[in-house]
Amino acid sequence: MPTAIIADDERLMRDQLRLRLGQAWPELEIIGEAKNGDEAIELVEQLKPDFAFLDIRMPGKTGMEAAQVIGSKTHIVFVTAYDTHAVEAFEQGAVDYVLKPPEHERLLVTVERLKMHLNKPALDVNSSVTAMLSQLAEKITAKPTYLQWIQASIGQDLRMIPVEEILFFRSDEKYTCVQTAKYEALIRKPVRDLAEELDPSLFWQIHRATLVNVNAIEGVTRDIRGRHLVLIKGKSDKLEVSRSFLHLFKQM
Repeated sequence: MPTAIIADDERLMRDQLRLRLGQAWPELEIIGEAKNGDEAIELVEQLKPDFAFLDIRMPGKTGMEAAQVIGSKTHIVFVTAYDTHAVEAFEQGAVDYVLKPPEHERLLVTVERLKMHLNKPALDVNSSVTAMLSQLAEKITAKPTYLQWIQASIGQDLRMIPVEEILFFRSDEKYTCVQTAKYEALIRKPVRDLAEELDPSLFWQIHRATLVNVNAIEGVTRDIRGRHLVLIKGKSDKLEVSRSFLHLFKQM
């Protein structure tokens, strides 16, 4: 049976990739998991897998740095959240990539490519690929890195929610509600922390306990008490705007 390891610092991401790979390639056996590049190198040395799925950005040694060490010992597949730059760097065919969160259709393409390499020796991550990876690293670090998805609870289940699908966040004393067009989920992270981790051009803080997706705003109205309220597209919710955040709506 073909074998592989998965290296990603997020457990939920490892679980999701393992699940998706099981659906796309049932014969593939995941024989190890790592939280960083150093652990990935150790697993490859010990287990000698056919393939290594490496997250590009991990604490300690990154996936790109690990690939320089193990690229001649196993076939590398990079895992990345950076769509445009990943395509630029990896579509050359020297190595393959998987986008976060992994989609079934794209994963099928990766699987077919990996099957063709299964009985071939692994190639060194050569100088041309190294150059592409260096360019990718520069592009990634040149921009602030914001959250791409939220891990939230719905009942007993955990769900990965792309941030673009979230209409607003609203906190109480214990939890923060994550509202999408279809469902509501809960997280424990307060709005003040989310405000620092989300793209400010996409999410506006309109209250100490509320963040709203700019694309979800239908308009602003006033109630009989003179409070400004944000109207949400397709929802009956009305989100109060604190005075300190009214300047956001001066042009609306």
